[in-house]
Amino acid sequence: MSGPRPASRRRGICLRVPPGRWRRQSLRVEQINTTARRRTALAPLLFAASIAARLAWTYLVPNGANFVDLHVYIGGAEALNHPGTLYGYVYADQTPDFPLPFTYPPFAAVVFYPLHLLPFGVVAFAWQVGIIAALYGVVRVSQRLLEIHGGRRSAMLWTAVAIWLEPLRSTFDYGQVNVVLVLMVLWAVYSGRWWLSGLLVGLAAGIKLTPAISGLYFVGARRWAAAAFSAVVFLATVGMSVLIVGQQGRYYFTDLLGDASRIGPIGTSFNQSWRGGISRILGYDAGQGPLVLAAVAATAVLAFFAWRAVNSVGPDRLGSIVVVQLFGLVLSPISWTHHWVWLVPLMIWLIQGPHRDLVGARILGWGWMILTLIGVPWLLSFAQPTIWQISRPWYLAWAGMVYIVATLATLAWIASAPIRFPSGRRSRRYPSPSPDPCP
Repeated sequence: MSGPRPASRRRGICLRVPPGRWRRQSLRVEQINTTARRRTALAPLLFAASIAARLAWTYLVPNGANFVDLHVYIGGAEALNHPGTLYGYVYADQTPDFPLPFTYPPFAAVVFYPLHLLPFGVVAFAWQVGIIAALYGVVRVSQRLLEIHGGRRSAMLWTAVAIWLEPLRSTFDYGQVNVVLVLMVLWAVYSGRWWLSGLLVGLAAGIKLTPAISGLYFVGARRWAAAAFSAVVFLATVGMSVLIVGQQGRYYFTDLLGDASRIGPIGTSFNQSWRGGISRILGYDAGQGPLVLAAVAATAVLAFFAWRAVNSVGPDRLGSIVVVQLFGLVLSPISWTHHWVWLVPLMIWLIQGPHRDLVGARILGWGWMILTLIGVPWLLSFAQPTIWQISRPWYLAWAGMVYIVATLATLAWIASAPIRFPSGRRSRRYPSPSPDPCP
């Protein structure tokens, strides 16, 4: 007689599985595990090759990187040596058609001030290395929020690919700080210490206002202490900068705050916000008009239902913060493509998260991957008349809604997806079947 056959236990009943089917299932799982091991075995090599290629692109390809935003950070910080000139500073060496002003809170100038003491080439190289390290940190913290343990090689693979996504390409090109801010917010979500979480979000908002939307996560998660302390820290950055910078600090928060036209051209395809998308369709700056407000309100409702869905069975911290940030990206008057670094945690959540076995999650996850690898807003920028001209042919205007439409589709799918949490919370993506649950 043969021994006991593999089985599964359901509601106290031992359900026998035919030996042939069990062997086929075991073989299939083993094949998947073998494929995954082979793929991750190459991770360090691909990681190193991707970094080398990125640096080669920067230094060996003509116009590989211009670091214009890094120039603005450092130039604005140096302006602190000349009181009263911070918000009169512009960088125009490489952008004669749009001299770039210092558009950040005064606290950012205080933080960046030491950088002007170093040679720019040294700062630029260290900045790129720092972006890569922060990007790896974004991936690792995202995976930890999903309770994916021991995923260093997987994180290397994600980072190697993410370096070439459009939000990261523009981040490297301009020398932007967004990846560091995303890492700060993710760590605030990951940490259980209210003071550390509040400190990180408050500092991030002090450097650049956009991370302030993260306070909605604390409120939704009922982390009242973290929410309150983040506001206190942000106000402290305002007070500190006003004391250091003086009248220019007050000028920013009374006159410049909310002036989107000073930040850049509203209608360019690089602006993937509701205001930018609707303005391109209308042919003029829609401002905060009724169409923009209605679109933002509809997205807020969609984000609310998406939040409820991801937390319907248990807290899904990565899914929750991604929902908040997607709403913030389309809410902001200007969301440059390098602001969309949050798509990296989103793709990790879709492809490795609790819904990873659902077809919809796979389509959205890999769809975002293809969309950002191609860089549709970047391609559209070659067809737009100029960065300043808002009106354009209808097909270019509607194509410029690409990130916005994809965001709506993502939020709608999340809101309607079948509940898979916390049963989908597993440490290993492909767990091996247990031998025989029925003795």
